[in-house]
Amino acid sequence: MTPLRSELPSILAPAGPVAAASTDLAWAMLAGSVGVISVIGALIVFALMKRRTVRPVPWLIGGGIVFPVALLSALMAYTLARNANPPLPADTLVVSVTAHRWWWEVSYRDPRDGAPIVSANEIRIPTGRTVRLAVTASDVIHSVWIPQLAGKVDAIPGRINHLVFAADRSGTFRGQCAEYCGDAHARMALHVISMAPTEFDSWLAGQADDAAAPATDRARAGREAFLRSGCRQCHTIRGVSAVASRGPDLTHVAGRPWIGAGVLRNEPGAMHAWIANVQALKPGAQMPSFDLDEDTLGSLAEYLEQLR
Repeated sequence: MTPLRSELPSILAPAGPVAAASTDLAWAMLAGSVGVISVIGALIVFALMKRRTVRPVPWLIGGGIVFPVALLSALMAYTLARNANPPLPADTLVVSVTAHRWWWEVSYRDPRDGAPIVSANEIRIPTGRTVRLAVTASDVIHSVWIPQLAGKVDAIPGRINHLVFAADRSGTFRGQCAEYCGDAHARMALHVISMAPTEFDSWLAGQADDAAAPATDRARAGREAFLRSGCRQCHTIRGVSAVASRGPDLTHVAGRPWIGAGVLRNEPGAMHAWIANVQALKPGAQMPSFDLDEDTLGSLAEYLEQLR
């Protein structure tokens, strides 16, 4: 099984209004910088070509004070206009994100009763709807960065920071921890999946359900292996094991496109490879590589692959 090598997203391909504003600002600053350099270059050429003495005071006032103040004021006005913070819509979706070494805990509220719905390493959102992330960390400082949708925000233990964005088209947008946080920092991806509102509502309702019962005898043996091998000390499977939060909630793990915070695509054989070779695939991860016999390992992987 080959580790996932997804393409890095381009900050010049925004998929939402917040990222578009940042991209426009970057282009405006680039244009302003080119303008300043061009003016300075023209003045240097002019000065070198002049054979008579030029009075320095007007040039110093014009080029050293008036021109920079006018240009920077224009850029500041443009920045304030493009990055104004209007009131959030009433239907804003609030998603809690807690950074761990080295994965992301993602929590929603069930619209029916307010109960938490916990997922991991992906944020699913309805296309066109404003989203506010409430971001914190459990251990060290991390940073959430989703280049095509929003800027960066630090995840700080004991503090909640907010990041507001929206996606104006469906798709999957790769994010990343942007603050060095330890061994597996570079392998700490976060994917945002934007989907049609009705599709999102259906998905969220399904996430509130307990884990599906094993469909085969081998999967039933895998559930017993999960309970017996120590997995439940770190992972929760709702309806099967008690609440544990040291590792990601696995109640619907098979429905996630990636394993290990972006390390492996969740395809046939990936779960088997991940359980047996965690430390080879993600060095420093706080999960051991399990040395299980092939029958136990296969049944455990088959059980987890049915948890959609």
